[in-house]
Amino acid sequence: MTSTDAEGVFALIGRELLGAPGGVRPSLTVAFDQRTVRLSPEESRKALYGPERDEALGRAVWRQAVREAQQDPGDGAGSLLVVWLALPGLYRSLHRILRRLRVEQDDLEAEAVLAVLTALGTADPEDPATGGLVIKEAVNRMWAYANRVKQEVPVVDIAAFAEARNATAPPEVHPRPADGWELHVTPPPCQDGLAATLRFAESRTRREGERLGALAHQAGLPDLVFRARRHEEADLIGTLALRPAGALR
Repeated sequence: MTSTDAEGVFALIGRELLGAPGGVRPSLTVAFDQRTVRLSPEESRKALYGPERDEALGRAVWRQAVREAQQDPGDGAGSLLVVWLALPGLYRSLHRILRRLRVEQDDLEAEAVLAVLTALGTADPEDPATGGLVIKEAVNRMWAYANRVKQEVPVVDIAAFAEARNATAPPEVHPRPADGWELHVTPPPCQDGLAATLRFAESRTRREGERLGALAHQAGLPDLVFRARRHEEADLIGTLALRPAGALR
């Protein structure tokens, strides 16, 4: 399923960067052709993607944008500008993926933004190919995410759903607090105890999500980037269900 919401992640980034009409916008002071020019975000984009673009000026724009983002004092404006400058280079791949695969557009855009922020951390401002490498990293991550998601087939446990729907609350033997909780284990424990060892651990996926979430927060994007949490592949030996005390089973 795809989304065509005009207020997706990419659109929100543009609105956040450019701000309200008349507001103060970030700019780049670029050394180019033995002179220094000051470019607005729109002028910087035109230098990179416009019909009369100059490759030397484009390289200078990427060099200065990446350098300022890496030296960002903490408000995230520099990183936000780099992300915004990279977006036009992502649209073709974005729409190609949306046409071919079942994936949510907002999730795909979020993956691309996180890829740009991740690549920005190790990018070399002096490399003439820096801009292309950042965009390539984001494109590769979008494709990897889409190919992974297409293999995920959500299913409903019909038996469990029917059991829960048709169940009736058993008579109360011992009073339970109104705000209490019950833990139900499937399959039930054997005579010697649980049939398997329970281990509560933090997954690599969660750690990665927290790391990228912190990165997005530092870049000023906490409300714009949402990363889906995905369970790691593992053999299912049972389920644990935490329900309010007295709830239908």
